[in-house]
Amino acid sequence: MSTRVAIVDAAIDPAALLAEVAATGIGATTLFVGTVRDVNEGRVVTGIEYSAYVPMAQAELQRIVSEAVALFASPAIVVVHRIGALGLGEASVAAVTAHAHRGSALDAMRYVVEQLKARVPIWKRELYADGTREWVNAASALAAAARGSTDAPSHTVPPHTSTAHA
Repeated sequence: MSTRVAIVDAAIDPAALLAEVAATGIGATTLFVGTVRDVNEGRVVTGIEYSAYVPMAQAELQRIVSEAVALFASPAIVVVHRIGALGLGEASVAAVTAHAHRGSALDAMRYVVEQLKARVPIWKRELYADGTREWVNAASALAAAARGSTDAPSHTVPPHTSTAHA
């Protein structure tokens, strides 16, 4: 069994990830797929653009997966995050954890997903039906950085925060 992380610019195939961790000693496999939804905080969303500094994002994602393997003894974890422009319903992230027992597989999945959201330098810009676009949580990340807060790592600040059209 093994682990793998990837940052990709093509569609994610969750079935392929499930097959990647399949083994006779695995009694539980969990799959998480995050998709682009049509409304966020009352605003109509038409798509999302993800950007990342790929080497740093992959390295941090690998650290998270290694931590989950150590904490939950999960023999196989695969996480793939997409960057680029995504339409409604498209998968932005997929993660698979596998273990002999369901509790550990589920615990490892929650850990991976929550840590990914908190630590991996991947930025999300939502595109809205009114023609504007905005970095999600950009204001709170910028405010935390301006305060010198240690609650929000500096890599949570997106590369650009304008809501104007490019």
